[in-house]
Amino acid sequence: MQKGEQTKREGSRISEKDLKKIVEYIEEIQFGSVSVVIQNGKIIQIEKNEKIRLS
Repeated sequence: MQKGEQTKREGSRISEKDLKKIVEYIEEIQFGSVSVVIQNGKIIQIEKNEKIRLS
């Protein structure tokens, strides 16, 4: 097992709802970023920053 690797997602604190929201944000933006803020091992905030390119 590599350093920092979690075994079988023991006590995973990432909910399916949070994962789905992150994937949704990634799929709906064309240019930008998705940031996940973690505190005490839990996701407390998900930020979506979208850039709009003007021609």
